[in-house]
Amino acid sequence: EMEDTIFSKIIRREVPADIVYEDDDTLAFLDIKPVAPGHTLVIPKKPVRNIFDADDATLIAVMRTIQKISPAVRDAVGAHGVHINSNHEAAAGQIVFHLHFHIVPRHSRSEFSFWPQKDFSRDDAAAIAEKIRANIK
Repeated sequence: EMEDTIFSKIIRREVPADIVYEDDDTLAFLDIKPVAPGHTLVIPKKPVRNIFDADDATLIAVMRTIQKISPAVRDAVGAHGVHINSNHEAAAGQIVFHLHFHIVPRHSRSEFSFWPQKDFSRDDAAAIAEKIRANIK
């Protein structure tokens, strides 16, 4: 059984949140520690830890909500784009273990930088690609 999280409490209205959108399957609310004004979280109401145990219907519902509200988030703060991000498991930076996606409004690329990029040899890339293909179930 999944642990009770702050997001579970928000869904049950036990903890206040600035909810911006809700439907039968999802909830969207402002992040309590935003990266930028308008930083919004989208979560499924169904208890799902992360991408590794999410079913297709849950992912479809969450993505539909992200697509629906992203323009509203962007336009509400006069941004030019949005950064959509999600972390899965502690090693990837997940802190709350309830599936969630961040919609972060961006005014310019200089507001953030991507993770450091590395070069791989063609042989190394081909070997990694083969391992990934072998692990697809």
